[in-house]
Amino acid sequence: MATLKTTRTDASVDEFLDGLADEGRRRDARTVRDLMTRVTGEPGAMWGDAIVGFGERHLRYASGRELDWFVVGFSPRKQAITIYLSEGFDAFDDLLTRLGNPKTGKGCLYVKHVTDLDLDALRELIDRSVSQAGG
Repeated sequence: MATLKTTRTDASVDEFLDGLADEGRRRDARTVRDLMTRVTGEPGAMWGDAIVGFGERHLRYASGRELDWFVVGFSPRKQAITIYLSEGFDAFDDLLTRLGNPKTGKGCLYVKHVTDLDLDALRELIDRSVSQAGG
C-alpha cells in the first residue's frame, strides 16, 4: 500500500501563514485559523507543506486502509482557500445558504474571499462538522 504523503509535521503554522505572498490571502487564512482554533480548542498543526489541520482522528476504511487525519482544516491556495470538513454537506444545506453558497467539493469549501462569507454560519458549519466527526 502506498505511503500517505500528507501527514502531520512539526512545521510552524505561523511561519507558513506569514510566508503567503498575498496580504488578502494571509488575512483570510488567519481568520479561518482563528475560527477553527476557537471551535476545536486546538492550535492547529501543519499537515504536509500546505494544509493547516485541527484535531486528529484515526480513519479506517472498509477496504482496510487506515490513516491518521485532521478533523477539520484549510489550505490557502492561490485561487481560493480550501476548507476541509469531516463528512461532507448533506446535512448542511441551511448553513450553505446562509454562508453565501461557496463552491463545494465532496468534503471541501472553496472560498475566494472570507469577507464574502457569513462568519457565524461558517463557525456553525465547522462546529457541526467537528461534532459529526466525534470531536
